[in-house]
Formats: sequence, structure tokens, C-alpha cells
Amino acid sequence: MKKLFIMKAGSTFSSTHASFGDFEDWIREGLGTVPFPVEVIDVRNMGVLPSPADCLGVIVTGSHAMVTDNLPWSIALERWIPGLVEAAVPFLGICYGHQLLGRATGGEVGYHPLGRELGTVEIRLEHAGIDEPLFLNIPGTFMAHSAHSQSVLRLPPGAVLLASGHYEPYHSFRIGKAAWGVQFHPEYSADIMRADICEGEKDSPAVQHGVSEVSETPFAARVLANFADYVSSDRDE
Repeated sequence: MKKLFIMKAGSTFSSTHASFGDFEDWIREGLGTVPFPVEVIDVRNMGVLPSPADCLGVIVTGSHAMVTDNLPWSIALERWIPGLVEAAVPFLGICYGHQLLGRATGGEVGYHPLGRELGTVEIRLEHAGIDEPLFLNIPGTFMAHSAHSQSVLRLPPGAVLLASGHYEPYHSFRIGKAAWGVQFHPEYSADIMRADICEGEKDSPAVQHGVSEVSETPFAARVLANFADYVSSDRDE
């Protein structure tokens, strides 16, 4: 039976995990009740990745690793992604997954030249993003949680820019029919964002940008529900 696979590329801070769970838990909650099976695969274990034919959809989580670390499990995941894009398997890359999608399809990923973006930030939909299924019923400007040091520095050839921010120019893009990346975190709550900021300030308080008053981000959260709806409709076709 085909499944939606959540590819777990990392874990949150241990203190955050103890209070709120982990990336895949927040994603599953954000998807809502779905009419298809969902399976989590910890890709760091270097297991066999499913065939595109077995995937209803794929979500790649965030990670505290860096794409440019070129870890063996990450390279394997990166090499797997183009086959999904070619097969038009619905794909959503979040933060690390966004960057990995970018590099897997010919873009460039590296450290943002101005440092880390950490906090609740304003996202603007580009003209192309307004009618995207991923941003259905989301206004042209909305708030989202962001926590990253690396970025997509150059979009892949043929990518469509969907959303940007004051600090991060490529907050979302689509490549192919149904492969989306979002640099922001639709799965984060305000409490999770506050916990990330607290941990981030312990690391390097001098290099963080985009921090604002933390608030809930209900429109950003719709990205996950919209993706689930797209997977459901794609399955029924």
C-alpha cells in the first residue's frame, strides 16, 4: 500500500523534545486527520529508501546538520529526490529538506552571508505563489517561524519562486509539478519557536537575524494541511 513518508533528517534540542516531542510529531499533528497511511523513516539510519512508486507523498524534516556537511545519509537522500520530482510524487521539504531539494535539483546551498535567521518573520507570497496549492487560503503576507543558518543561495534551473522574506529571498519554491520547499517551519508553534530561540541564543547570540515578537502562525501552519489535501486529491486522480 502506498504511504506518505516523513523522512526524519534530524531531531530537535533535547530540552525541546522533552517538552514538545520531535519534528515528525509536529508534522503529523499539522497534517491533521488524513485518509492514508503515514510512516516515519529515520534516514540517518541509512536504510533502504522506498521506491517512488510506493510513495503517495514525501516530507523531509528539518535538521541540525548542515547540507554542506555532506553526511552519507544526506547524500543518499539527495540522490533519491530527483526520481521523486521526475515521477511527480508530491514532495515537501522543510528547512533542511527545502535546502536539500534545492541542491538535489541543481541549486546552490550554503551559509547565509549575513548569519542565522531565527524568530517569527514576515513572509510574502510572490505572484506565482498566490494560486499554488501549497498556499491555498493563505494571505499574500503572513507570519512564519524560521530557524536556519544555511539557505538556498541559488534556485535550481526551472524552479518557480513562491515566497520570500526581508532577510531570506527564497523562502519557498516549486520544482517540477509537485515538489515544494519551504525554508520556514509550518510545523512550529509559538512555544516551540521560543524554545528554539532560547537554545539558539546559547549557541551564538551575535549572529541571528529576523527575530521579532514571537506569535502563533496559523497561516503558515496551513501549509501542512494544504499539502495533505494535495496528496489526497492526487491519490484520487
